[in-house]
Amino acid sequence: MEKLIITVATTGAVTSREETPHIPYSPQEIADEVYASWKAGASIAHIHVRDSQGGTTMDLDVYRETVKLIKERCDIIINLTTAGGPFSEDVRIKPVELKPELASFDAGSLNLGPIVFANSPSFLEKLAAAMQKSGVKPEIEVFESGMIDNALRIAKKGLIKEPLHFQFVLGVPGGMAGTPKNLLHLVESIPAGSTWSVVGIGRSHLPLSCMAIHMGGHVRVGMEDNVYLKKGVLAKSNAEFVERIVRLAEEFERPVATVSEARRILGLN
Repeated sequence: MEKLIITVATTGAVTSREETPHIPYSPQEIADEVYASWKAGASIAHIHVRDSQGGTTMDLDVYRETVKLIKERCDIIINLTTAGGPFSEDVRIKPVELKPELASFDAGSLNLGPIVFANSPSFLEKLAAAMQKSGVKPEIEVFESGMIDNALRIAKKGLIKEPLHFQFVLGVPGGMAGTPKNLLHLVESIPAGSTWSVVGIGRSHLPLSCMAIHMGGHVRVGMEDNVYLKKGVLAKSNAEFVERIVRLAEEFERPVATVSEARRILGLN
């Protein structure tokens, strides 16, 4: 079993300061949270950025500043979002121009709570081609099982290179529920040799994280996905989520991957 890769998703596009006063908004705040999480054991940072009012944005200058501040302090793998909110396809692709090692690839459309999160087949091919041109590895985001098939069809066209890397996002309203049975089904549905990680939204976070540690998968944590460490207890930092996964990994006797080890596991070297 490979060592455990921990991803930290510090901010997201939705979590607000009404939900938690500890959510980072500015480039400096995000960089501080990423650095603390890296010291705690995270080897990947999944990045969304916000505007000066805390609203979601895809402003390339804000991404550039955030990435610069992170890289000045640590060598964590940068994973930029290509979702971010209700933006045009061309705007969503823009972060790929910064050539992060990873970028999110939301492999289909779904009713995401009260909105339709649209990812048409033509857009996905366009996005995959842009990532390939810039040398960016897609992190295939899977909210329901049909998205695996969508990604495999694009891979057959040569637009996504193997080995594939999947991020299972479970527990989102409109997507698959965060149950052990659903995670097992998804893991059994991806090609042999693929790598995978899971994020459980809300109460599914801890049981699915434990399953991933035990099964040889990887784990994403952070305030994009959860703000509570336990019922009624707000996390004061993203690093607290990382520290808990490190403790659990120690109990399972599964070592946590360094950044260089994560690069090797994901084929980023």
